[in-house]
Amino acid sequence: MQSLDGITSYVNDIVDILIVSYIIYQLLILLRGTRAVQLLKGITVLIAIWLISNVFHLSTLQWLIENLFSVGVIAVIIIFQPELRRALEQLGRGGFFGRNRQAEDQIAAKMVGEVTKAAIHFAKKRIGALIVIERQTGLSDYIETGVVLEAKLSSELLKNIFLPNGPLHDGAVIVRNEQIMAAGCYLPLSENPFISKELGTRHRAGIGMSELSDAVVLIVSEETGQISLAIQGNLERGLNEETLVSRLYQELKPPEKNIHSFKFYKEKFYREKEGKQSDE
Repeated sequence: MQSLDGITSYVNDIVDILIVSYIIYQLLILLRGTRAVQLLKGITVLIAIWLISNVFHLSTLQWLIENLFSVGVIAVIIIFQPELRRALEQLGRGGFFGRNRQAEDQIAAKMVGEVTKAAIHFAKKRIGALIVIERQTGLSDYIETGVVLEAKLSSELLKNIFLPNGPLHDGAVIVRNEQIMAAGCYLPLSENPFISKELGTRHRAGIGMSELSDAVVLIVSEETGQISLAIQGNLERGLNEETLVSRLYQELKPPEKNIHSFKFYKEKFYREKEGKQSDE
């Protein structure tokens, strides 16, 4: 009986550690790519200093750090407010501990359809565009650099945002799930010296964003009308409509394959396109 209690206690400890580890892992994913990472590093340095002050009995320094910690909880809530809000939103959608695969697949399929329709329009009209699709890495800091919209994603809205000579034309659009979070955003330029000299600022910004996050960045060249995707620092150029649909869905689909809704939205996308062409 005593050994059974010991085994139960051991299993409980393992489950407890695994749950806490998973929560910490998810929080780190939310914080990655934001200024909160730098603040987290600062907190880590303070903890290290506090430990050193304990070892060497530096009482004044220890008193100072402990007083900072006493107000630290409130400071963390204020500083990490965007990330905490996003974590709670994911928890409410069931996306923190588990995800609705079918719902996510439908969202991915809709996003692919709307973004592709806009991209093909830009390519035909030679309109430059830069669209960032957020995945796991939080992009709240870059959203704050632009005009916050929080509007439902649609190809029509994207076309209006990137109208030539418009106030938001030269910036980037950041998309989160089915929302256009902001437009006219500033992105970090890539410092990769091996990038082709023929690529302009729009492409360098797209590559730079993909280097610092796991975002999928779509770029349409104003000069050539060429469609490109920047993923993890790599640039895929000269994508046609079919390839673009396939690559976007491949990157945005949920981890577990569920292609039924994608086939539905893909067929719907091409039916709508054929309908518009026949009307014209």
